[in-house]
Amino acid sequence: MIQPLNTYFPSNPMMQKLKSGMIQTLCLVMLLSVNFNLYAQTYGKNGMVVSDNVLASEVGIDILKKGGNAIDASVATAFALAVTHPEAGNIGGGGFIVFMDSAGIVTTIDFREKAPLKATPDMFKDASGKLIEGSNHETIKAVGVPGTVAGLYLTHQKYGKLPWRELVQPAVDLAKNGFPMTWGLYRVALNMSVLDPSFDIMANYFRNASGEIVQPGEIWTQPALANTLALIRDKGQDGFYRGEVAEEIEAYMKAKGGIITKEDLEKYTAVERKPVKGTYKGYDIYSMPPPSSGGVALIEMMNLMEQADLQTIEFNSTAYVHLVAEAMRRAFADRAEHLGDPDFNPDMPIDRLTSKEFAKKRFDNIDMEKASLSDSSKFGQLYDGSSTTHFSVVDKAGNAVSLTYTLENSYGVGMGSSKLGFIFNNEMGDFNPEAGITNSSGQVGSNPNLIAPEKRMLSSMTPTIVAKDGKPHLIIGSPGGRTIINTVFQTVLNVLEYNMRIDKAIEAMKIHHQWLPDRLMYERHLMSPDTRDALEKMGHKLYGVNNLGVLMGITYDPVLKIYVGAADSSSDDGAAVGY
Repeated sequence: MIQPLNTYFPSNPMMQKLKSGMIQTLCLVMLLSVNFNLYAQTYGKNGMVVSDNVLASEVGIDILKKGGNAIDASVATAFALAVTHPEAGNIGGGGFIVFMDSAGIVTTIDFREKAPLKATPDMFKDASGKLIEGSNHETIKAVGVPGTVAGLYLTHQKYGKLPWRELVQPAVDLAKNGFPMTWGLYRVALNMSVLDPSFDIMANYFRNASGEIVQPGEIWTQPALANTLALIRDKGQDGFYRGEVAEEIEAYMKAKGGIITKEDLEKYTAVERKPVKGTYKGYDIYSMPPPSSGGVALIEMMNLMEQADLQTIEFNSTAYVHLVAEAMRRAFADRAEHLGDPDFNPDMPIDRLTSKEFAKKRFDNIDMEKASLSDSSKFGQLYDGSSTTHFSVVDKAGNAVSLTYTLENSYGVGMGSSKLGFIFNNEMGDFNPEAGITNSSGQVGSNPNLIAPEKRMLSSMTPTIVAKDGKPHLIIGSPGGRTIINTVFQTVLNVLEYNMRIDKAIEAMKIHHQWLPDRLMYERHLMSPDTRDALEKMGHKLYGVNNLGVLMGITYDPVLKIYVGAADSSSDDGAAVGY
C-alpha cells in the first residue's frame, strides 16, 4: 500500500518545507507523464537550480527565495549534496566553479585536491620499483588533501551575499534530522551489507542506531556528519582545516597508514583563476582552465566542429559520429601531452590549443572515410572516476554558476572516520603513476601530471557557461569520469548548432573517444546497427555502454524571458527546480 507522503517526514519546519518542494516536483512529473512528454523541462522566471538530488535543489531555491544570489544557492546546494548524495556530493573531495556575474564578468574557483607533503613520484610502487596494482585508488594513500570546504568558503567570501551560517544550516538540518532513504541509496546499502562491520566507515554508513540498514522511506540520519557540518557552519573554513576536525583527520590517517597531516590541511588553499574562453558562431564559451583539462579540450573540439560544414552532415549519421569521434581523439591526445597543474607547469600552450588556427591544422588531417590510429608510443590520459556530480544555478539578476565536484570513484576510497561522518576521495589515482610509461591500455607517463607534493592532479571536470551578448545562455556540466568532457561537448554542440531544447540536448545519443585506449564508446540502445556496422568498416573499435554522463543544465529563453532547466533522466533523484 502506498503511504501518504506526510508519513515520511518529521514535523519540523525544514522537512515540511522540503516536503512541499517534493510534492511540487512529483506533481510536475505526473503532469508531464499525463501529457506523454518523453523529456521533462522545468521553467523558472526568478531562478533555477538543477542538481543530482531534489532535496538539494530545493535547498538552493530556498536560498534564492530568501534573497541570496547564485553563489549563495550553490554553496547551500553543495553542502546539502554532501548529505543527500554521498556517492559524489562531498566535503572530503574537491572540484571547480565557473561563475558569471550579472555584468557578464567570468571567473573560476579551483578547489581541486592536492598531493600531501609526503607524496613522492614512486609512492605507489613496491621495493622492486613495480607499480602496485590498485594502490593509487584503493588504499588510504590514494587520498588527496580535500578542497571542497576551502573552495566553497573562498567563493562565498568573495561573491556571496547571505551569511555563511545560513547557507550551511540546511545541510546540518538534513544530516541531523534525516531524510527518507531512497531506493538508489538503499541499493548501495545492500551492497555494503556484506562488509565486515569492523571495516571502516562504509560497513555501517547506511545503518541506524540499532545497526540495521535503513529501509526505503525510513528516515536516515547522519549525526556525526551533522556535528562536522556544524563546526564548518560556526567556524567557516577553519572548522574543517584546523581544530578538532583536522586533528581527527590526522589521527585517522596515522592509524590507517595514510600520509595527510594537520600541516597539509592548514596549508591548503583554493585558487581563483581566469577561465579559458572560446567562441562558436557568435556564442562565448567559458570553462575551467588547468588543472582541469576539460575547458581546453572542449574549446578545441568546438573549434574543430566549426571547421566542418555541418549543414551537409546529418545529425547522428555515420559521418557525423565519425567526425565527432575524430575531434575527440585529437583533443584528448593534445591534453595528455601538455596539461597539468599550472602552478607546476607555467608554460602550457593553452592559447595555441584553443586557437582557431590550431583547430584548422587538426581538422585538415581528419580522413572522413577512415578512423585515425591512436599511437600508444606517444601520449594518453588519465581521468576522474565516476563519483562526480554537477549542478547548475542561475538567479533572477543573471548571476550563473556551473559547479562540478568529485570524490573520484563512487564513494571515493570508501574510508573515513566514523567520528566525522564523511568519506574521503581517492584522487591520487588521477596522477600519472609512472614516468615515461604510456601504453595502449591507457596508462600515461607524461611529465606535466606526475606526482609531486602540493601538486593538483589533472582533472576532466568541465563546468561550463555559454554566453550570448554577455548574458548566460547555457549552464552545463556532468559527472562521468573520463567521459565528462565529451558529454558536455556534445550537449553544448546540440544546443548551439542544432538549437535543441535543453532536455533533448541532454538525452540525445552520446559517444566517447579518449585517444587511449583506442576505442569508441557509444550508448548501445541509441545507435542503430547500420551505423555500428558502418563505423566498424571505417576502422573504429566499438564498445557499447548503457549510459554516458549525467548532465544538469539550464538554458535561457529570450522570447519568454525565463530559465529552462533539465536533469538527466539517468539520475535517480536529480531534479530541476525553479521559481
